[in-house]
Amino acid sequence: MKALVLGATGATGKDLTKLLLEDESFSEVHVCVRKPLNIENLKLKTHIVNFENFEEWENLILGDVAFSCMGTTLKAAGSKEAQRKVDFDFQLNFAKAAKKNAVKNYVLVSAYGANAKSKIFYSQMKGELENAIKNLNFEKTTIFQPGMLDRKGSERLGEVVGLKLLKFVNKIGLFKSQKPLPTEILAKAMVNAAKIKSNGFSKIKLAAIFNFAAKNN
Repeated sequence: MKALVLGATGATGKDLTKLLLEDESFSEVHVCVRKPLNIENLKLKTHIVNFENFEEWENLILGDVAFSCMGTTLKAAGSKEAQRKVDFDFQLNFAKAAKKNAVKNYVLVSAYGANAKSKIFYSQMKGELENAIKNLNFEKTTIFQPGMLDRKGSERLGEVVGLKLLKFVNKIGLFKSQKPLPTEILAKAMVNAAKIKSNGFSKIKLAAIFNFAAKNN
């Protein structure tokens, strides 16, 4: 299979790209990024793109399965408009290009609580993206809704504090359904889901993600 990755420079994307390069099921791994990855692998095909100019890179989205795990924070983006451009516009453009170029299998990382009718900006945006992707009608669409991600070496202070607190309450038996999800586990689940021979739409929530990561295909 030929894999396509959007968001390869993020925590989940890095783990995902590494797994795809190691997996013999994938002959090529194409990444669309703003700058080169610090990886040398014959299977890796790097496309340096300007995400603002969609028409310049849409013809590059050619393959068997597309993975979308791009994302940013409001603090990093600087405004809701800038965050929406990354978390919604760029990802939807990638999906539209994949559909136009006959990619059959689409895997999206969304978020816990995504709901287009939510009053919370982030949850509403993620819900709108889920709906837009679903309406593209890929032969197979898999959407993951992880909870708090456990990113290796995270420098996001709020995230680091939140993770420590959640891990503590998990240890004393609270909020077990909301335990942190290591990005490498999410990436493994994405790869496994993509390799399952099936059609249609499915949404994988936090508890099931750990099960998907444990599958042997």
